[in-house]
Amino acid sequence: MNADHEELLYAYAVTRDAGAPGTDDLEVLTGVAGEPVRALRHLGLATLVGPVPAAGFGEAALRASLEDIAWLEKAARAHQRVIDAVTATGACVLPLRLATVYRDETGVRRMLANRHAQLGAALDRLDGCVEWGVKIHASGDAAQAPAATGGPRAPRAALSGRDYLRRRAAAHHAYEEEARREDEAARGIHAALTALAEQTRLYPPQHGPLAGPSGRNILNAAYLVRRESGNRFLSAVAGLADLAPGDGVRLELTGPWAPYSFAGQATSGQAASERPTTGHEPPASGEDVP
Repeated sequence: MNADHEELLYAYAVTRDAGAPGTDDLEVLTGVAGEPVRALRHLGLATLVGPVPAAGFGEAALRASLEDIAWLEKAARAHQRVIDAVTATGACVLPLRLATVYRDETGVRRMLANRHAQLGAALDRLDGCVEWGVKIHASGDAAQAPAATGGPRAPRAALSGRDYLRRRAAAHHAYEEEARREDEAARGIHAALTALAEQTRLYPPQHGPLAGPSGRNILNAAYLVRRESGNRFLSAVAGLADLAPGDGVRLELTGPWAPYSFAGQATSGQAASERPTTGHEPPASGEDVP
């Protein structure tokens, strides 16, 4: 790294020049290093950027920081705060990947020029839309492992081998039946919400620590919804959530987000689109990190 480069530019998102907030709008908005955020405009597009210290955001420093869960959580929240602030203005925003850093303004302008067609097409496609996330969790006995579904067991000595195997088979059958009902309910909910969305994206269900105490994660989906259809979508989610306990499932709604899951190739590669949460693959640094 050139020692003369005391500051780098951290990039948060891309939007249209016309939709980018002005200096007054961003006056109190700060980023991952507490730095002021501004819009860098070029060729009809704008990138939300902020100056960050090279000592903390150069390639070697970022490599170490990205292994630090506490740093990641703090940076992700700040990154998200900037994107949320711009999304709240109604502008169409293409989020850039967490820890996307450039040497200087020239690097940012080069990115906007090289990806101009892709970025413009994505902004046209996603304009007027936001992303909602829906997770469905099993809330019944099938949320537990099959070995735990048979209830309190009689002492082994009190059962014949045949009775023991029969009881185990019955417990396993009950588990499979409940799991089938829960999965069927999740598919029905997804179909109903898909009908109200422009696009959908399915993520792998979360397991282990990522799933938390919410039970078996059956569905982990993102829905691209037009802003004017937002109330209709929310009403549908609320209605389905009211019915869900009867099917042994529970709904979790998040959003509205910028369209992280639908930006596609426009922000892919080393400066890729990614929702900054621990539920997704680890972020990587930007292509112009020194």
